[in-house]
Amino acid sequence: MFTGIVEELGEVVAVEAQDATARLTVRGPTVTADAELGDSIAVNGVCLTVAARDAAAATFTADVMAETLDRTTLGALAVGDRVNLERAAALASRLGGHLVQGHVDGTGTILRRRTGPHWDVVRVSMPADLARYVVAKGSVTVDGVSLTVVQVGPDWFSVSLIPTTLEATTLGRKSDGELVNLEVDIIAKYVERLLAPGPMPTEPDRP
Repeated sequence: MFTGIVEELGEVVAVEAQDATARLTVRGPTVTADAELGDSIAVNGVCLTVAARDAAAATFTADVMAETLDRTTLGALAVGDRVNLERAAALASRLGGHLVQGHVDGTGTILRRRTGPHWDVVRVSMPADLARYVVAKGSVTVDGVSLTVVQVGPDWFSVSLIPTTLEATTLGRKSDGELVNLEVDIIAKYVERLLAPGPMPTEPDRP
C-alpha cells in the first residue's frame, strides 16, 4: 500500500526484455537506502517487487509481468527515462495523499495543459469504464501521484499541479499526447461491489 506521495525522481538504467516479460533496473538513492529483497516500490504508480539491489549503485531491479506491460506505461520505458518512486507505506506513516494500491486500472492521455503563475491545470483522458469512480474533489492517482480532481467529464478529468508536484515528479515534464498510468480510488470500487444487486462481472482469463 502507498500514499501517492512521490519520494524521489528515479532514472531507468536498464531494461531487459524477456519473452513477454521484462526486467527493469532503476536508480533511486532514497528508495534503495533501506530496500530489501521482496520489498514493494511503486514506479510511476505501479507496485513492483524488489528482486535485486545494488547498494553501491543505488539501484534496484524488478520483474515486470506481461499483464503489467499490457495495462501500464512501463512497457514503453527506456534507459534514461525519469520515473516517480515511492516505497510502501509503513503503518506509522502519515497518510499525506490517499490509499493507493499500486494496481493501475488503465492509462490516460494528457489532453491539455494550461500553465498559470502558480500552478498548472492538466486535463487527462480516462477509459469510459473508469469514469464512474472519479468525482470532483475526490482522489485519483496519476503516474503514482495522489491528486485531487478539479473537474470531471464523460471521459476526462482535470487536476491542478502545484509547484512542488511540478518540480518533484514526472508530471512537471509531461506534454500533451503523453500517456500516464491511472489508479482510481479503491474505496469507490468496494462500494460499487457492495451495492451491486448480483455477482460482479469478471474479465476473461488471459493466456
